[in-house]
Order: sequence, then structure tokens, then C-alpha cells
Amino acid sequence: MSTRHVVDAHALIWYLESNAKLGGAAKTILDDLASNLVLPVIALAEAAHIVNKGRTRIPSVTDLLTDVIADPRFEVYPLTFEVLQESLNALAVPEMHDRLIVATGLHLQNQGGQVSILTKDADIIASTLLPVIWT
Repeated sequence: MSTRHVVDAHALIWYLESNAKLGGAAKTILDDLASNLVLPVIALAEAAHIVNKGRTRIPSVTDLLTDVIADPRFEVYPLTFEVLQESLNALAVPEMHDRLIVATGLHLQNQGGQVSILTKDADIIASTLLPVIWT
């Protein structure tokens, strides 16, 4: 089974807009047509909020959602009760949205297989709860 890569909001936005802020290793994974990408719905909601505020080159939330739906590699993962329970094991990540993104990865890891997270978030990196891919 291939590694499942959890994608955070900034990684998603920077990938879709071809922004140089996206880490090289993260870009390699996002460019790979064989990558198994997991997009927590909370990360998608955060990305939509950023787009809606005009803080990205993505023209609209509709464009964001269309891009995600058009890419069959993205599995939009729901915020379930089990993910919420798993967030209790991610208290090292102080921000709630980031904690739920990490909890999604931990939940998937507990189901078996390898999971990494594509992020440059300092708190997620410092937590060491999941392998981080970025630079």
C-alpha cells in the first residue's frame, strides 16, 4: 500500500496556484500522478476561507472546489467522530484546525499503512506526531 499524504490548506493553495512558497518535496509529491492525497474537509474549508478573503490568486471558492474535484487523486476526508476522538492524541498542536488535520492523519495511520503530512506549519512539525514532507 502506498503512503497516504495528508494535504494542509496552504500546501493545497500553493500547489493549485503554482506558488514558489510550496516546498520542493511537497511539490514533487503533489506533481506525482500516482500520489495518494488525502484532503481533510477541515483543510478544504480553511482553504476556501483563505480564497474567499482574497488572499490567494485562486479567483473563487468555486474554482478551488472545481480544481479539487477534477483531480481524482484527492480524497476529501470527512470530519468524523473518530477523527474528533483522535484529536485528543494531538493536543501538542495548539490550533484547532491544524489539530484536526493531524488527527485525520493519525486516524488513517491507525487504520494501517503509512501516512505523512504535507505542511510547513511549525506547530505540526514540532509535534512530531506524523512524518512531515515539505522542503
